[in-house]
Amino acid sequence: MPADGTITDVNEPTAWRRARFVVAYHGSGLHGFAPNPGVTTVVGLLTEAFSRIARRPVEIVGAGRTDAGVHAWGQVVSCDLSADTRLDDLIRRVNRMCAPGVVLRRGEWVADDFSARFSALWRHYRYTVYSGAVANPFLTSTAWHVRQPLSLPAMQLGCDPLIGEHDFSSFCRRPDVREGGSEPSMRRRVMLAHWTDVTAQTAAAVPFGGEARVFRFDIRANAFCHQMVRSIVGTMVDVGRGRLPAGNIRALMLARNRQLAANVAPAHGLVLWEVGYGDESVLDQRLR
Repeated sequence: MPADGTITDVNEPTAWRRARFVVAYHGSGLHGFAPNPGVTTVVGLLTEAFSRIARRPVEIVGAGRTDAGVHAWGQVVSCDLSADTRLDDLIRRVNRMCAPGVVLRRGEWVADDFSARFSALWRHYRYTVYSGAVANPFLTSTAWHVRQPLSLPAMQLGCDPLIGEHDFSSFCRRPDVREGGSEPSMRRRVMLAHWTDVTAQTAAAVPFGGEARVFRFDIRANAFCHQMVRSIVGTMVDVGRGRLPAGNIRALMLARNRQLAANVAPAHGLVLWEVGYGDESVLDQRLR
């Protein structure tokens, strides 16, 4: 076995270990996370890099399938590697191949039954909205520009009905169901949902005047259905604009009718921020 951990003889009996990695990526120019032949995806890039280094096919499992244009700071992936792979060297080599759009932040060995997807206890997403009359070129690729002023108290009030376990059909894109199959449940358990004014923490917003604001929406749940976060954000922004009373959110949810919610917010404002597994070793706490 070479010092860099690559496999030179694919026929040589090898001991395998499972590893997990925290991945960050900028979604612009990427066609989502999941494999998609003919276009560039996060898994496609990582699979090619890992497989070239290992000199064998490597299967990547991810914690969440982000859509095209969605970013990540704390996506988690897992895969099986040769037991004597040097993870620090592997990370450096993958990052040379995939950066700056996709990078491995850290990696570690885990139990053989660990799955980035099925072992996850919760996922945490963040969405950024820039509210201002003039577009901010420094936030164009990572925040939704809303020209109208937004009421933070109204949006905060609108979050209250989201907490707990509910059917989120009003905020989810219905999945295709095969003939004879049963429609999957849209019930999800939301543990946290709130809005914060982060203008003071966003240096790029300062030159654009006192009326420009940057709002951040945080939501954590055991799982999310397709477009759930972006649909919630679109609806909450309507609340902030005064187009929808915050008191109507509960009735909207109980209606279980996607047509009653607002259009989905743009993908580029969304970030998969963190994934929880019941331990604190997945993320570097200093980088939260």
